[in-house]
Amino acid sequence: MQALSSVEGGYDLLAPKFDQTPFRTPDGVLDATAGALRPFGPFGRGLDMCCGTGAGMRVLRSLCQGPVMGVDFSAGMLAQARSAHPDAGWVRADVRAMPFAGAFDLTVSFGAFGHLLPAERPALFAGVHRALRPGGLFAFPVGAPQPVTAGWYWALLGFDLAMRVRNAVRRPPFVMYYRTWPLHAVRNDLTASGFAVTTVPLTAPGRREDGSPRYWLILARKADLGRPPPERRAGPERSRRG
Repeated sequence: MQALSSVEGGYDLLAPKFDQTPFRTPDGVLDATAGALRPFGPFGRGLDMCCGTGAGMRVLRSLCQGPVMGVDFSAGMLAQARSAHPDAGWVRADVRAMPFAGAFDLTVSFGAFGHLLPAERPALFAGVHRALRPGGLFAFPVGAPQPVTAGWYWALLGFDLAMRVRNAVRRPPFVMYYRTWPLHAVRNDLTASGFAVTTVPLTAPGRREDGSPRYWLILARKADLGRPPPERRAGPERSRRG
């Protein structure tokens, strides 16, 4: 029923049991993200974009000194988030047209971008840029690309092909793809939206057999014309590789 409905309807149905599924971002990735962001803080107000049931509050509460908020378009997911975190703010909105301007110092997002098509990235990133204060940071983890020899490479390719077939023969579409946000394209779109972009390896969730990290953290900084960008203090190794 969930897979045959729309994205919004599917998540409304899935919401009561979402935290027990493998789709919820693991705590190890959340904690690694918080650890990588801590040297850039402390932050004031924080936003979890595409917040789902509110797992990202684990990160925002450890980094932000001001109010924290989540935004999502699924009423069912927001109901679960509000129940779990009653002292946070929750807004139902389409993240492709977020109703915020200059409101946040840190925006994070976890595991949601497969629901957005590549053509929607410019509007999404422009909205994040608008929602951040000057000097604000947009951060999100991404899985490192799978080598063609890995079983997961073919599993994800097969999943995306199956979803394309499903969406070609049934309406409304259920947008969920794993291979539509390559790192180089995401970096280019963030830069075009006015961000200065770097990447940080997240090593805590583990490494592959070749020693490379399983996850990277994308850091997109909104320019602050009133002062130079802050220097990063001691912390995890920083890299500009994509």
